[in-house]
Amino acid sequence: MPLPNRHLTSVLLRREGELFLFDGGEGTQVSLRRLNLRWKKISVIFISHTHADHVTGIPGLLMLSSQVDRDDPLYIIGPPRIGEYIETSRRVLDMYINYEIIVQEVSAPGIVYRGDGFHVRCFPLRHTKPCLGYSLIEDARHGEFFPQKASALNVPRGPLWAQLQSGETVKSADGIDVTPGEVLGPARSGRKFSYVTDTLAFPEIAANVADSDLLVCEGMFERGLSGDAHEKKHMTAEEAASIAKAAGGVKKLALIHFSPRYTDHNLKLLLKEAQAIFPNTVLAKDRALFPIEYVD
Repeated sequence: MPLPNRHLTSVLLRREGELFLFDGGEGTQVSLRRLNLRWKKISVIFISHTHADHVTGIPGLLMLSSQVDRDDPLYIIGPPRIGEYIETSRRVLDMYINYEIIVQEVSAPGIVYRGDGFHVRCFPLRHTKPCLGYSLIEDARHGEFFPQKASALNVPRGPLWAQLQSGETVKSADGIDVTPGEVLGPARSGRKFSYVTDTLAFPEIAANVADSDLLVCEGMFERGLSGDAHEKKHMTAEEAASIAKAAGGVKKLALIHFSPRYTDHNLKLLLKEAQAIFPNTVLAKDRALFPIEYVD
């Protein structure tokens, strides 16, 4: 349930000025306004599942977007019946929508969205109804550019250097072809963000979130309430940390989706249990900012 200082689940990812929303619980609009973000820049809303605490903020966002001169279509991607929820909300609330909404229902793992230099994959989770996890994965980047090598091959400084850095073959001042491989180092990986919530812990999650620069994952209960967690098909903070550790390559774990039984003060218990397994764990809070930097 929402608390005075803790809204329901919603995570916003910003990449190169483009915004991606993962779930939209009640109160999502409030945080967007307090962050002073231009929500018309939200390209896609990725929905994990259709339980109310993850989707009740969506109708308001759809109506709000009609007031900010939105020109681009809005994609909504989620499990079966998300289309029914969107269409029913539009009809019953008599929404005024002046832009295109494209709904895509997903029933199998794989790539669900492609953008410039990245793609988004979904993978199945185990909850009380169909539920999806997501990873946004950037394409590999070109290797480091070595100016001294370009100079030694008699490639004039300027536009030709930029072409080499973007992977194009150019001609030197001597008329000889110079390939990117002659002046660039090995390819470098892009960044990866993963989002997992409302699920039992099971081994396949780790394989899907491996090498995430940031893994946002539910840590709903403490170890002593693991029975409650499993009965409700959720996981403990300790289990979330175990997934991050087992995955390999995860750089940071941010816990979300806490049981309302925990006040901000005693959330430290969840953090302590998780950090004992995966030290680089933090508690996500409303409007917390987590930069995801390139690692060369």
